[in-house]
Amino acid sequence: MKIAIGTDHAGYEYKEAIKQMLTAAGHEVIDFGCFSNESCDYPLFIRPTAQAVVRGECERGIVLGGSGNGEAIVANRERGIRCGLCWNLDTARLCREHNDANMISLGSRQISLELALEIVNVWLTTPFEGGRHSRRIAQIDG
Repeated sequence: MKIAIGTDHAGYEYKEAIKQMLTAAGHEVIDFGCFSNESCDYPLFIRPTAQAVVRGECERGIVLGGSGNGEAIVANRERGIRCGLCWNLDTARLCREHNDANMISLGSRQISLELALEIVNVWLTTPFEGGRHSRRIAQIDG
Protein backbone atom coordinates (compact mmCIF):
# COMPACT_ATOMS: atom_id res chain seq x y z
CA MET A 1 0.00 0.00 0.00
CA LYS A 2 1.16 3.54 -0.71
CA ILE A 3 0.78 5.68 2.43
CA ALA A 4 1.18 9.45 2.83
CA ILE A 5 2.50 10.74 6.16
CA GLY A 6 2.87 14.21 7.58
CA THR A 7 3.46 15.81 10.95
CA ASP A 8 4.41 18.88 12.88
CA HIS A 9 7.47 19.04 15.12
CA ALA A 10 5.69 17.33 18.04
CA GLY A 11 5.05 14.19 15.99
CA TYR A 12 8.39 14.05 14.18
CA GLU A 13 9.92 11.18 16.18
CA TYR A 14 6.74 9.10 16.00
CA LYS A 15 6.55 9.75 12.24
CA GLU A 16 10.04 8.38 11.76
CA ALA A 17 9.25 5.22 13.76
CA ILE A 18 5.96 4.70 11.91
CA LYS A 19 7.71 5.12 8.55
CA GLN A 20 10.25 2.49 9.56
CA MET A 21 7.51 0.04 10.61
CA LEU A 22 5.52 0.60 7.41
CA THR A 23 8.55 0.22 5.16
CA ALA A 24 9.59 -2.99 6.95
CA ALA A 25 6.07 -4.31 6.31
CA GLY A 26 6.46 -3.66 2.58
CA HIS A 27 4.46 -0.43 2.27
CA GLU A 28 5.62 2.55 0.25
CA VAL A 29 5.67 5.73 2.35
CA ILE A 30 5.56 9.25 0.95
CA ASP A 31 6.81 11.70 3.59
CA PHE A 32 5.39 15.22 3.41
CA GLY A 33 7.38 16.45 6.43
CA CYS A 34 8.21 18.02 8.68
CA PHE A 35 11.78 16.80 8.73
CA SER A 36 12.98 17.75 12.24
CA ASN A 37 11.66 18.47 15.70
CA GLU A 38 12.10 22.24 15.20
CA SER A 39 8.89 24.19 15.77
CA CYS A 40 6.79 24.52 12.60
CA ASP A 41 3.29 25.32 11.36
CA TYR A 42 1.49 21.97 10.97
CA PRO A 43 -0.97 22.87 8.15
CA LEU A 44 1.99 23.27 5.79
CA PHE A 45 2.61 19.52 6.10
CA ILE A 46 -0.84 18.11 6.88
CA ARG A 47 -2.71 19.63 3.94
CA PRO A 48 -0.37 18.20 1.26
CA THR A 49 -0.57 14.81 2.98
CA ALA A 50 -4.37 14.84 2.75
CA GLN A 51 -4.32 16.16 -0.81
CA ALA A 52 -2.14 13.24 -1.91
CA VAL A 53 -4.84 10.87 -0.65
CA VAL A 54 -7.62 12.88 -2.33
CA ARG A 55 -5.75 12.86 -5.66
CA GLY A 56 -5.25 9.09 -5.41
CA GLU A 57 -1.47 9.35 -5.26
CA CYS A 58 -1.63 7.49 -1.95
CA GLU A 59 -4.23 5.01 -0.77
CA ARG A 60 -4.17 6.16 2.85
CA GLY A 61 -2.64 8.86 5.03
CA ILE A 62 -1.34 9.29 8.56
CA VAL A 63 -0.92 12.67 10.27
CA LEU A 64 0.57 13.42 13.66
CA GLY A 65 0.89 16.27 16.10
CA GLY A 66 0.96 16.91 19.82
CA SER A 67 -2.74 16.17 20.33
CA GLY A 68 -3.71 15.18 16.79
CA ASN A 69 -6.79 17.42 16.92
CA GLY A 70 -5.60 20.23 14.68
CA GLU A 71 -4.13 17.75 12.23
CA ALA A 72 -7.44 15.87 11.93
CA ILE A 73 -9.29 19.16 11.39
CA VAL A 74 -6.93 20.27 8.61
CA ALA A 75 -7.07 16.86 6.91
CA ASN A 76 -10.87 16.70 7.07
CA ARG A 77 -11.18 20.05 5.30
CA GLU A 78 -10.19 18.27 2.08
CA ARG A 79 -13.24 16.86 0.27
CA GLY A 80 -13.05 13.06 0.25
CA ILE A 81 -10.96 12.73 3.39
CA ARG A 82 -12.30 10.80 6.34
CA CYS A 83 -9.66 11.29 9.03
CA GLY A 84 -10.26 9.76 12.43
CA LEU A 85 -8.46 10.93 15.56
CA CYS A 86 -7.30 7.71 17.21
CA TRP A 87 -6.17 7.33 20.81
CA ASN A 88 -6.65 3.59 21.34
CA LEU A 89 -7.12 0.37 19.38
CA ASP A 90 -10.92 0.59 19.44
CA THR A 91 -10.98 4.05 17.82
CA ALA A 92 -8.61 2.78 15.12
CA ARG A 93 -10.76 -0.28 14.43
CA LEU A 94 -14.06 1.60 14.47
CA CYS A 95 -12.93 4.44 12.21
CA ARG A 96 -12.16 1.80 9.56
CA GLU A 97 -15.13 -0.54 10.16
CA HIS A 98 -17.81 2.13 10.40
CA ASN A 99 -16.35 5.19 8.67
CA ASP A 100 -14.00 3.79 6.02
CA ALA A 101 -11.37 6.24 7.33
CA ASN A 102 -8.73 6.84 4.68
CA MET A 103 -6.60 8.81 7.14
CA ILE A 104 -5.84 8.77 10.84
CA SER A 105 -4.47 11.39 13.17
CA LEU A 106 -2.36 10.57 16.22
CA GLY A 107 -1.34 12.72 19.16
CA SER A 108 2.24 11.99 20.12
CA ARG A 109 1.85 13.76 23.47
CA GLN A 110 -1.23 11.69 24.28
CA ILE A 111 -0.16 8.10 23.59
CA SER A 112 3.00 6.01 23.78
CA LEU A 113 5.00 5.20 20.68
CA GLU A 114 4.23 1.50 21.16
CA LEU A 115 0.51 2.24 21.19
CA ALA A 116 0.83 4.50 18.14
CA LEU A 117 2.45 1.67 16.19
CA GLU A 118 -0.30 -0.75 17.26
CA ILE A 119 -2.99 1.76 16.27
CA VAL A 120 -1.49 2.12 12.80
CA ASN A 121 -1.38 -1.66 12.39
CA VAL A 122 -5.01 -2.12 13.48
CA TRP A 123 -6.15 0.69 11.20
CA LEU A 124 -4.29 -0.75 8.21
CA THR A 125 -5.60 -4.28 8.69
CA THR A 126 -9.24 -3.56 9.57
CA PRO A 127 -11.63 -3.79 6.63
CA PHE A 128 -14.58 -1.46 6.08
CA GLU A 129 -17.76 -3.36 6.90
CA GLY A 130 -19.80 -1.48 4.29
CA GLY A 131 -23.55 -2.00 4.35
CA ARG A 132 -25.62 0.86 5.72
CA HIS A 133 -22.49 2.91 6.40
CA SER A 134 -21.58 2.96 2.69
CA ARG A 135 -24.60 5.08 1.72
CA ARG A 136 -23.89 7.66 4.41
CA ILE A 137 -20.25 7.96 3.42
CA ALA A 138 -21.15 8.30 -0.27
CA GLN A 139 -23.54 11.15 0.63
CA ILE A 140 -20.85 12.94 2.64
CA ASP A 141 -18.16 12.50 -0.03
CA GLY A 142 -20.69 13.81 -2.56
